Amino acid sequence: MSRQELPEHYLFAKKTHQTFIAAVEDLGKALRQQGPLDEKTANLIQLAAAVAIHSEGAVHSHIRRAVDSGASADEVYHAIVLLTSTVGFPTVSAALSWAGDLMRAP
Repeated sequence: MSRQELPEHYLFAKKTHQTFIAAVEDLGKALRQQGPLDEKTANLIQLAAAVAIHSEGAVHSHIRRAVDSGASADEVYHAIVLLTSTVGFPTVSAALSWAGDLMRAP
């Protein structure tokens, strides 16, 4: 999995709305640099937030980013299942399905 596998709709937005997408990307970089969390941890936190808001695209994106920053499949799946008591089994089940789009279950 790599950044080269970005979804077509994102690449289209990046091409047609260059200034907007650059600003969003720059904001993400600035926020990650503001604190003591390492890249992998930050990506796993953002993955959890994506799960909580039921955003399949963001779940895919943050799984890619987490893996690119060194997270194992076990860590990704653990980050998702940890949310069960907070966001509920149906939401976690959907997120596990979305994770399965990108990686095989351990």
